[in-house]
Amino acid sequence: MVGDPIADLITRLKNASMVGHQTVVLPYSKLKESIALTLKTAGFVGDISKEGEGVQQSLVVTLMYDKAGAPRIKGVQRISKPGRRLYAGVKDIHPVKYGKGILVLSTPRGILVDADARKVRVGGETLFKMG
Repeated sequence: MVGDPIADLITRLKNASMVGHQTVVLPYSKLKESIALTLKTAGFVGDISKEGEGVQQSLVVTLMYDKAGAPRIKGVQRISKPGRRLYAGVKDIHPVKYGKGILVLSTPRGILVDADARKVRVGGETLFKMG
């Protein structure tokens, strides 16, 4: 059993991309699926599929690489942790790495990246940064 499923998700994605894997298989949850879909729309991961039934469901995430073979996921930093939740208002959300990276937030409108949260003028819990 994992104490922090979000940290487990981003660590597995980062480690698999650094060693050159094409896919990552994760235990399924709705939260992990919504984070993966957000990363897909931001261009960091490819296809996402759900396999299995019932308790044995798993989430299969395809990783993306650039033309030179470098992984799209390079640096990941978990911000809000189970022991210390950190929240940001819309005025506190700033671009990550001059717009090259993303900040993923859990908002009342769902899981959003920083640019989308600023567009809809909503703040929330800052989950992690990815560059």
